[in-house]
Amino acid sequence: MSRVGRSPIPLPEGVKVKIEGNTIEVEGPKGKLSYQFHPSIKVIKEDGTLKVERTSEEKFFKALHGLTRTLINNMIEGVTKGFSKELEVVGVGYSARMEGKKLVLQVGYSHPVIYESPPDVEISVRREKNFIITVQGIDKQKVGQVSAIIRSFRPPDPYKGKGIRYRGEVVKLKAGKTG
Repeated sequence: MSRVGRSPIPLPEGVKVKIEGNTIEVEGPKGKLSYQFHPSIKVIKEDGTLKVERTSEEKFFKALHGLTRTLINNMIEGVTKGFSKELEVVGVGYSARMEGKKLVLQVGYSHPVIYESPPDVEISVRREKNFIITVQGIDKQKVGQVSAIIRSFRPPDPYKGKGIRYRGEVVKLKAGKTG
């Protein structure tokens, strides 16, 4: 049996869960999320916890069992605490700023790169040693996707280390030309 799938999901105070057929809706203090899971997976609500069960012992359904449990757990964590990722803009002359809901990046191109955030994801910029971009939201997948899109505008350069990287990411620098 799946080790991840068989552990129950505790429901914190203030979280409402509604299960209809193969759709689950989770509502909490930060917002509301819904997920449609596979018909062969059952989600049962009992005693302030959720249990995820599967109907078949095939490998595919064992994988779905753990995946479904993790996605539902992330939904509950998202509507209670939320998720955030931080990116760091490293490089001389590189900058980031917010103009309303738009993120404006100066990252070595002849033009500024403008990115408009999705409505349910919040982006903020602060200045420390470098510019720090914080991406926050209740959906873990969207927060990660928006962070990856922002990073893709100028990934870290392997020779100088300039670019946009995740906070705490270590960029291994290559040796330059030997002449």
